[in-house]
Amino acid sequence: MPDLFAYTDGACSGNPGPGGWGVLMLAREGGEVVKERELSGGEMMTTNNRMELLAAISALEALARASEITIVTDSAYVKNGVTEWIHNWKRRGWRTAGNDPVKNVDLWQRLDLAQARHKVVWRWIKGHAGHAENERADALARAGMAPFKVKA
Repeated sequence: MPDLFAYTDGACSGNPGPGGWGVLMLAREGGEVVKERELSGGEMMTTNNRMELLAAISALEALARASEITIVTDSAYVKNGVTEWIHNWKRRGWRTAGNDPVKNVDLWQRLDLAQARHKVVWRWIKGHAGHAENERADALARAGMAPFKVKA
């Protein structure tokens, strides 16, 4: 059975502004890529954090069956949110430690549901640091944003 990886990224032109998300999904066997799939999309008015979340959600929702997958993100917000903060948010009724409503709660709840049927390992990498797969995910995010950018 191949090892599955999803490299995810979000982009925004202005924050808020037009945004896009991208996912490079790879199946590897013995270190060799045996299959790849690209996903992308965007919105007219959004934030970078929402696009980062949508990339991770889209990767998980694209899986036809329960899977073991490693999601690689350059977003500390997504990585820390899903591995650390979400448990307390849920316990507090989707409120922060300061009793404020969790921002992007609709997407956090969707991500929580999407990951529930999978065994997910979350990895953070530094963005724009020469990681080829992360650069491809970034290019997909920018392509997803392109239709929503106003031409000057």
